[in-house]
Amino acid sequence: MDPDLKILEERVGQLIELTQRLREQNRDLRQQLAQASNDNKRLGEKVDAAKTRLETLLAHLPEDE
Repeated sequence: MDPDLKILEERVGQLIELTQRLREQNRDLRQQLAQASNDNKRLGEKVDAAKTRLETLLAHLPEDE
């Protein structure tokens, strides 16, 4: 086989492997991003609930005279 063709074949094989690894990493990163977004939303809801409870408690405190 022609040496140049063999080198090209090896490089194409490396490119295919790299592409597959990058696709897997991309998939994993998308899953991590989705999980982080869900966590962020859930924590935001908790903060809002805590804020509401705190405002309610503050509203029930007696006023200073």
